[in-house]
Amino acid sequence: MHHHRALCERAVSPLEIAAGLEAHGLTDRTAARYRHRDVFALAEELYARTPAGPAEPPPPVAPAPDAASRAGWTLLALLPGAACLATAGALRLTEGALSGGARAAVTLTGALLACLALRLCLGRGPLHAPEGAGRAGLYACWLLSFAVYGEELIAQVISGGPDGPWQPAPAPLLGLAAAIAPAAWCAHLFTVRARRRLGGSRALEEFGAGVRPLLLGSVALFLCALLPLLHLADLGLGGTGAPVAAAALGVLFFLARLLAAHGLPEPGTVALAAACAVEAAAPALVLAARLPGLDPLARPVHALVEAGGTGAVPALACGAAALGLLVHASAALSRASAHTRT
Repeated sequence: MHHHRALCERAVSPLEIAAGLEAHGLTDRTAARYRHRDVFALAEELYARTPAGPAEPPPPVAPAPDAASRAGWTLLALLPGAACLATAGALRLTEGALSGGARAAVTLTGALLACLALRLCLGRGPLHAPEGAGRAGLYACWLLSFAVYGEELIAQVISGGPDGPWQPAPAPLLGLAAAIAPAAWCAHLFTVRARRRLGGSRALEEFGAGVRPLLLGSVALFLCALLPLLHLADLGLGGTGAPVAAAALGVLFFLARLLAAHGLPEPGTVALAAACAVEAAAPALVLAARLPGLDPLARPVHALVEAGGTGAVPALACGAAALGLLVHASAALSRASAHTRT
């Protein structure tokens, strides 16, 4: 009680003390040394034994999100996809009628509108990160740029280039922008159900065991919404309709933002940086292999491209990063403290 006095005095419920104790590293095994069956029971006794504070009123409890607020952030989540879709439609309708400079101006305007809409979307709702996302935005820009130009870059580097302008593949941008609304709803469902389970749990292990399936279900639900959107965007822009790399990138973005929304931005930033490093290393290794005696450096990249095409490089980079982030998220988001700070 002496060590955690500040936590106990400002707590408005035993549940808040339990989450704070867990954040300080106390487990059910530690609580057993104090003759309590778990951290929740220890928190209840600490809450009962702590004398009432002076006249300070408890902090106001944030009201539960109502239908109006949900409609607000849902509308904002639809704006990036609408901006990208309008830009793609304008470029398709004016094909052959506008000069290259005019088409570039339309593309730039659409990109600026999509960025502004994305900023508004991430500023509120279930995808809002209270502590910010650190350098994740910089890494995300690299990954999105590689999704558009990366496959063409790798193809030219392997064939002896780069020797010309890279042909963009804008379908991943359109599909990922359209998937922001499903991502917001999947994050919202996960947060709401996890908080309900937190209120009904009596032990940390019980809460963690219940939250892990919720996380996996949310990721699977988002993937089920993401794949059709990417497939339709790719087919609509003349692609092959097999956006594996873009799907891995979308899952990586979703997990990184979900962790940031629960006050844990660092793991997502590390995962995004790792994916960027792998994508940057692939063409760098091929170019370095042109130096005398360094031929073996390019063999992994050549083998990967021969097995799965140029899209295998971003698919491997983003897929491995997403898998590692999912493993970390299943542990980090199963702690009670991750759901009391949002």
